[in-house]
This record gives sequence, structure tokens and C-alpha cells, in this order.
Amino acid sequence: MNFLRSVKDEMKKVTWPSGKKLRKDVIVVIETSLIFAVLFYLMDTGIQSLFSWIIK
Repeated sequence: MNFLRSVKDEMKKVTWPSGKKLRKDVIVVIETSLIFAVLFYLMDTGIQSLFSWIIK
């Protein structure tokens, strides 16, 4: 029970982000994920094309 009490005490010390800050951070994460997805797709397609050109 001491563990649960200490968890409760620590959770009271946490500063939670505001709704506006949370929304902004979520948008940044989604944008970054989309950028990396496009980059990986382009690199994968380019490498695949290069290997198929070498094999032929």
C-alpha cells in the first residue's frame, strides 16, 4: 500500500499541459510522422528502382 500512496503523491506533483499546448504537440507529432513516412516511401521506391535497374 505504501507504493500506491507514493504514486498518488507523485501524481499530485505532475504539471499537466494545457489543452492548447497538448493540441499543438499532437499536431507536431502527426506532421513529423507524415514527413518521415513520405521520406521512407521515397527512399524505398528509389532503392527498389535502383536494384531492379541493376538486376536487368
